[in-house]
Amino acid sequence: MRLAPLSILISISLFALNAQAQDGNTVSSIESDISIKQTEFDNFTDVLEKHLKEESQLQQQLDLLRARSSKLDKEKNQALDAMNDMYRRMIEDPSIDIGEAKTRYQEAIGQHKQNKDDIALQLSAIASHRKEIEKIRVSKHALLNVLEGLKEQRNTARIERLRNEFTREGTVEVTHTVNCKRTETLATCEQRGQHLGLQKATKRFMDQIFANLSEIRTVEPKRNMAGAQAQVLSSHVVSSEFSGQGNYNVNLSVAMRGAVNNGRLCQLLNLDNRFCGEFGGASLTNTYQQTVGQTYSVPVVSFSDMPVEASQESYTQPQVSVLAKPEQSLRHELTLRSNVFDDEVFIDGVSYGSTKLQVELPQGLHDVEIRKVGYQPFRQTVNLRSTRTIRANLRKESSELTQIVAAPAVLNTTTDTSSDMVVIPAGEFEMGDLTGNGLANELPVANKILSDSFVIHKKEVTVGQYQTFVSESNYTTEAETGKGCAYYLNGEPVWEPGLNWKSPGYEQSDDFPVVCLTYNDAKAFADWLTSKTGQQYRLPTEVEWEYAARAGSSSDYAWGNDIGSNLANCGWCGSAWSNQSAAPVGSFQPNEYGLYDMVGNVWEWTQKTAAQSDVAVRGGAWNFAPSLARSSTRLILSTDFRANYIGFRLVRER
Repeated sequence: MRLAPLSILISISLFALNAQAQDGNTVSSIESDISIKQTEFDNFTDVLEKHLKEESQLQQQLDLLRARSSKLDKEKNQALDAMNDMYRRMIEDPSIDIGEAKTRYQEAIGQHKQNKDDIALQLSAIASHRKEIEKIRVSKHALLNVLEGLKEQRNTARIERLRNEFTREGTVEVTHTVNCKRTETLATCEQRGQHLGLQKATKRFMDQIFANLSEIRTVEPKRNMAGAQAQVLSSHVVSSEFSGQGNYNVNLSVAMRGAVNNGRLCQLLNLDNRFCGEFGGASLTNTYQQTVGQTYSVPVVSFSDMPVEASQESYTQPQVSVLAKPEQSLRHELTLRSNVFDDEVFIDGVSYGSTKLQVELPQGLHDVEIRKVGYQPFRQTVNLRSTRTIRANLRKESSELTQIVAAPAVLNTTTDTSSDMVVIPAGEFEMGDLTGNGLANELPVANKILSDSFVIHKKEVTVGQYQTFVSESNYTTEAETGKGCAYYLNGEPVWEPGLNWKSPGYEQSDDFPVVCLTYNDAKAFADWLTSKTGQQYRLPTEVEWEYAARAGSSSDYAWGNDIGSNLANCGWCGSAWSNQSAAPVGSFQPNEYGLYDMVGNVWEWTQKTAAQSDVAVRGGAWNFAPSLARSSTRLILSTDFRANYIGFRLVRER
């Protein structure tokens, strides 16, 4: 006998609305701050562009003055020659008047002197203007970091808001009617009716949860993968009765709380998993065995072991608990990550795509294999009894190219710093913002060809290496002779006279990257190393740096478009040093070329061309947002700027 049409009356009272409002206000307030900071950033951009145009005009005027200086100098010499000629003639003929020649020379001298004074004033104006430009640039960079940091906070707040919206509590009242089967007792019919009503109540509760999500348009298409559940807190029968036609009517009041698979919140909002941490997920389907021997599969519903309370009915009949205890889930979530990208994961011989991967598997033994061409496969048998995370470290296979890149012995160097270098093969790549996530100065994308291989430091130059240079050369850095070194305080760069490479404002040891150095301080180290070894060392060009950082990738980072968690030392990147200090060099996995810390740790100076008055730093830093640690990100700074988040590495010319 089929069930009679259902008559459902739903009345839902959702609690924790204050929490929802608070979460909404948090996201809204952060978005308001983002809007304000974005406006400030745009204003800085406009002001900087205006100042750069003014500097260009001042430079053009200086060029005109210098060109005029040559003409005036020529005129002065000609006037002097004319006056000397007239003077010689006057000696032979005293009646000759040399006044006009004298006046011409005096005017030429005056004009030449005035032009020299104008050049001096123009140079002073340009210098002052450049200082103002540098202040604007530094403030703009700081504001950009604040802006990107707010976006990080917004994403965290969005996750928290979604979690709270999924886990709110509420009460559902449902009226449900079923047609009793001829083969079942009244007690069994009553139990079945109450249980079906409870199932429908939980479904409608989840429908209401989803309907009230702040970002329903983003989440709804992925509803089936949400891992959202309804947990019954309490349930009782408000009223129930049997009709003469064999129908059973029941009115239930059910108090419930939502639950969600935390590990999937980021997927629902299309965010990097680092905003969610690593959580396990429960099965989306729980199975209930009814007393009559039938099995009902209830998606996204989780009942607690709590009976329905019966009310007094005029029709006397034994009251029965309709909620049976659910079976325990026999599936668990397995998370797989590796130190490479574009790999392939096989579980029990079946391909599951590439890492980072989250998959739900039956409890028990599973054979896991991760492959990538040019690497030794990673294999492991996993006894899955609970949520697990496996981090695979794939090692390169022995090959001619690998040996060339990895073997510092071929460099025949004589110092500790020069022996820690690798060969980067010649090649071709696309330079700039390839993903659309970058800044204006990363465009246009340009094809670059490096015809020759080059040698570069594996790691950033360390405090210990710089100490050797200072001890042997008695060099004094600009921070030690000037106004110190900059650091961030409340999102603003602040100059601290006492900060320098020996004392950067955080604890460091010899294996930390050396910071608080200007462009010239880095260049002085390169010149010293050149003199000491007889081989030419210099800072890498921007093309060389980005080519080495990408290591064959076209994504934002060498391993993909998401920064991940604890893969690099940058702000909000999940490492032990994030937003605290630089980390010892080489604390994270190297890229495909064997280079460490090309993402985060400290910004790195690049080589200035003859046409440049300023220079770019690349790579991001421990206190800068992940979005600013992309391979193509570039910040333009004055060569005399120094901060406790800027260091360098060197290239050795072959």
